[in-house]
Amino acid sequence: MRYRLYTTSQKAWDGMFKAMASAERSIYLEMYTFLDDTLATHNFLQLLKDKAQAGIEVVMIADAFGSSSLRSGAADELRAAGVEFIFFSHLFRRTHRKILIIDNQIAFIGGVNIIEETRNWLDLQIKLQGSIIRPILKSFAYAYEMAGGKKESILRYSHLPLVQKIKSWITDNLAGTPSRYLLSDYYKKKIVEAKHSIIIVTPYLLPPRWFLALLDDACRRGVRVEMLIPNDTDVKPLNKINYLNACRLAALGVKFYLLPMMNHAKIMLIDGEEGVIGSQNMDVLSFNWNIEVGVFFRQKKLVNDLEKIIYHWKAGAVALEISHRKMGYLDRLLTAILKIFYQIF
Repeated sequence: MRYRLYTTSQKAWDGMFKAMASAERSIYLEMYTFLDDTLATHNFLQLLKDKAQAGIEVVMIADAFGSSSLRSGAADELRAAGVEFIFFSHLFRRTHRKILIIDNQIAFIGGVNIIEETRNWLDLQIKLQGSIIRPILKSFAYAYEMAGGKKESILRYSHLPLVQKIKSWITDNLAGTPSRYLLSDYYKKKIVEAKHSIIIVTPYLLPPRWFLALLDDACRRGVRVEMLIPNDTDVKPLNKINYLNACRLAALGVKFYLLPMMNHAKIMLIDGEEGVIGSQNMDVLSFNWNIEVGVFFRQKKLVNDLEKIIYHWKAGAVALEISHRKMGYLDRLLTAILKIFYQIF
């Protein structure tokens, strides 16, 4: 598997824009948040229209909630240019994925949305080439069908036979996903099997109870568990919940590093041997409701590259000290109230 990593939204946009501009046959794009406010440097809207008018097959899925601020009329402009543009709109589910597939040969997945306010965020997007593209195409086809897509040239990818011997694979939470590749089952299996270390990077810390229990078990059996979270997120009400859950996990033995700027990356590394990069947050929505996608791998060079990135981020972070772990009376009261309404507590 050939790859390239991008560690900010703007760097990822550079790579995605260049790949889209070079497309010769097809562009498939699935985004949680797609807005047209990045046009000063990355006019994705115009590029998609230009490619469709040039005869390239352009298919785009945007989440109806995440992309609700897309300029009125932008979708019509895309459709008028020949883009098959579909809003993914389900009452209890969202597509939280960020997938770009070019000519069935190059794919990008990770945490990067297309919205101006994220331009300078730390994030992680991976560009992939090789046999790993087949399961990404298959996963995209399922989401396309769920969104109401009818084009047989896309739907046929859901029937692709998959090569079983590749070292990397796609994990998602779509209906019919085999247990081995189901997002929640993958996390459960790998945390249970961890022998030495678990490193997790996430912007939002609202994990389901089974996740808390597994990390507790890992700490008890001597596994070093580290988590990197932003000290200040873009969703201000979540800062308190992030902090409360960090305190609870720190009391169990998890080592926390508070990052000084917004970091939207989603990573897990196990024993320095295996990792996963994707769109999934450590929250109930990602594991139970949203449609997510990630790539897991045992490629040593990729694991080493991720370790270097995480080490660099940790160097600028502040460790959550023991003195910060004890929750005050009001925090304990807030947690007790939240337990009544939210299973994450």
